Amino acid sequence: MTHIHDSGGVRSTDGASPAPAKLTLLTMTSMVVGSMVGAGVFSLPSRFAQATGVAGALIAWTVAGLGMLMLALVFQTLAVRRPQLDAGVYAYAKAGFGEYLGFFSAFGYWASACVGNVTYWVLIMSTLGAVAPALGEGQTLLAVVLSSIGLWAFFLLIRRGVREATAINRIVTVAKLVPILVFIVLALFCLDPAVFARNITGADYGGSLFPQVRSTMLVTVFVFLGVEGANVYSRHARRREDVGRATVLGFLSVFAVFASVTIVSYGILPLREIAALRQPSMGQVLQAAVGTWGNVFVSAGLIISVLGAYLAWSLMAAEVLFVAARDDDMPRFLRRSTVADVPVAALFLSTCLSQLVLVITFFSSDAFNFALDLTSALSLIPYLLAAAYALKIALHRPPGATRREGTIRELAVAALATLYTVFLLYAAGLTFVLIAFVVYAPATVLFVMARREQVRTVFTPRELVIFAVSVAGAVAGIVALATGTIHL
Repeated sequence: MTHIHDSGGVRSTDGASPAPAKLTLLTMTSMVVGSMVGAGVFSLPSRFAQATGVAGALIAWTVAGLGMLMLALVFQTLAVRRPQLDAGVYAYAKAGFGEYLGFFSAFGYWASACVGNVTYWVLIMSTLGAVAPALGEGQTLLAVVLSSIGLWAFFLLIRRGVREATAINRIVTVAKLVPILVFIVLALFCLDPAVFARNITGADYGGSLFPQVRSTMLVTVFVFLGVEGANVYSRHARRREDVGRATVLGFLSVFAVFASVTIVSYGILPLREIAALRQPSMGQVLQAAVGTWGNVFVSAGLIISVLGAYLAWSLMAAEVLFVAARDDDMPRFLRRSTVADVPVAALFLSTCLSQLVLVITFFSSDAFNFALDLTSALSLIPYLLAAAYALKIALHRPPGATRREGTIRELAVAALATLYTVFLLYAAGLTFVLIAFVVYAPATVLFVMARREQVRTVFTPRELVIFAVSVAGAVAGIVALATGTIHL
């Protein structure tokens, strides 16, 4: 086909295109690490102390680590077994359970990324708010305005090209790990065994051990979001087998970091004091250990870390919309990309949604934690569908398969990953499940637009059932918000 340009320097994927940027194992691993190591790690001390003590934290990280490792192995397996499927999470849901659930997976993953991007700006402004009170804890009018400027500045940066953006991300990934590792080392040297011992069982406000562990689950989901990063960007991989390797390498690296940050913090301050710290609580903990310079050091690292994670997530969010549109599961205008292989229409829509959520945080009583928990809740359906698809292909050998796919190992991994994501939905609680439905249900408009472009407007009976369930959940969520049963 002819390579077609419009006046804006944008091409359609219906025409021939330049060779896409090919990413190495190192680059994809850095994207996985870069997307996971963001805002969440800097909030871990306070969020965990609000829920549990050392014993509960160890159990929570064991559960989350094993569960997320199963998901990482699921993505590794699917990358090998289904190399023709691009954009990971979305493609797996569609292949396993049909177009409508595939659409919901794509939309949910994308919406989760956009909401998660807002947490980065809120945390940056909260960090700066320590020296500029007008920024508050990241949700004042000035903070929202400055964050909005940052949103659109990054839109212009990423629009320049995938190669430039991923190169910046690789550098930032290395830079942002330094202050986190320094925090762990200094906290270990300053750890007070007596304080640590008093924090083992947790505070009375946490309840029994199981509720303590359950209440940490959304936090662990948030910090591990991005484990599938290499799969989402798989169409740019230089070698297909590197996709799975990058996923596992990235996960194991950040798991060690996250668990260490949480546990060493319990040896610096009493539990109640850690729980009351403003975000980023990691900086406050280090300040208690070594003085004011520790907070400044961590705050500088946070800004670098968050901007790097924002860059990685902006790329991944746009990629999911782009590939869904290319497969006729999103409206065709989202197929548009620049000659530098940037899905500019999808990137623009992603920035618009982040802007909308950023405005909503102005009306939230706890902007950071609300956005963090909603991000996690929105991601659970895509994760569940991906794990269930892996379980499906482990149970059934498809026609024409050249390799035995239903191995015991793959079956066990897929089953455990599926059970873990079901448990996460339970742990999220009714509040965020209903709010997630409020976000999901209106998205059907985009699905209908895509169907009309294909001159296919009839829904199958199964799709009608899914639509009815999503609408019922959205109505319940709106009623709960209106009556004050749940709050932003």
